[in-house]
Amino acid sequence: MSLENQEAIPIREDIEVSYLIEKLKERTQIDIEAYAGEDYSKKKLVTEADLHRPGLALAGYTDLFTYQRIQVIGNTECNFLRNLSESERNKSFEKLVSFDLPVIFITSGNELSNDLLKKAEDRGIPVYRTELETTKFMYLLRDFLEDYFALQTMLHGTMVDVYGIGILISGKSGLGKSEVALDLVERGHRLVSDDVVMLTKKSNVLLASATEMNKHFMEIRGLGIIDVMSMFGIRSIRYQKRLEVILELSLWEDTENLNRTGLDHDTVEILGTKIPLIHLPITPGKNITVIAEVIAMNYLLKHYGYDAAEEFQKKIKKHIADKKNRHDMPRRAVEYFEGDFE
Repeated sequence: MSLENQEAIPIREDIEVSYLIEKLKERTQIDIEAYAGEDYSKKKLVTEADLHRPGLALAGYTDLFTYQRIQVIGNTECNFLRNLSESERNKSFEKLVSFDLPVIFITSGNELSNDLLKKAEDRGIPVYRTELETTKFMYLLRDFLEDYFALQTMLHGTMVDVYGIGILISGKSGLGKSEVALDLVERGHRLVSDDVVMLTKKSNVLLASATEMNKHFMEIRGLGIIDVMSMFGIRSIRYQKRLEVILELSLWEDTENLNRTGLDHDTVEILGTKIPLIHLPITPGKNITVIAEVIAMNYLLKHYGYDAAEEFQKKIKKHIADKKNRHDMPRRAVEYFEGDFE
């Protein structure tokens, strides 16, 4: 579970339509009603997160028809069918359901005639209906499926939320990752996971969480297992947090080529996503907790367009270029010292 050799956990291959409907209602509170063929929903499987609107298929063009995807019929498709004659409408819908479709969703409160619903049921295709408008329904459904089929991996480390920035503290066992996280929690920050961190990739973003076994728990060597939520309260934990920075701890003698200016930006690739990586050697007396807070604040400054290292470099270049103001001795930051009696 090292940063360099993380392995992806095999993604789920399919989901039953009946299970999909049950969980979709539970998590998104969408009102979905069975319209036809509900008995077939336990036999039908969805195998990918992408959705399809079968407008071209209803019009007769099926050469590139992705029938294996969930089919969503909205206002456009329903208006198209209504404008056909009865015979053309039946022929168009028969061609659609002649494919092995996993499920059809009718959105925006639209309705299909009983004849069309019977054609779908005769083909063993479940049909569901919702009042929700098409774009909103597709967004919620796609988000649910992307999470279900998401790529995942596990890393060794401790995940914390510091000033709203997700920091993964990594490094060899025994370096004090959990102790740093505990100190951060005591200072008002939040624990996501200790020791084992589960990463899930959604829309090119890595979301971190604990596992079912270790959530809220932390191991402190010499003390044992503690329950962070019971000890510090609900404000001390988070169920999930976006991974934004990795702080890798190491012994001083094991660290080479330290970044002294902050102009060089190291990254590590996890599940195809590059994450900023900061190497921090440990020495006696170094306050890792405060440095972690500074890393979070510095990340926020960069996010809002201010990079201290680049600004400092600009000042140096300007001073070198401005030969008229060049002095043998460095100039003071204060031109005139007033009397200071404090």
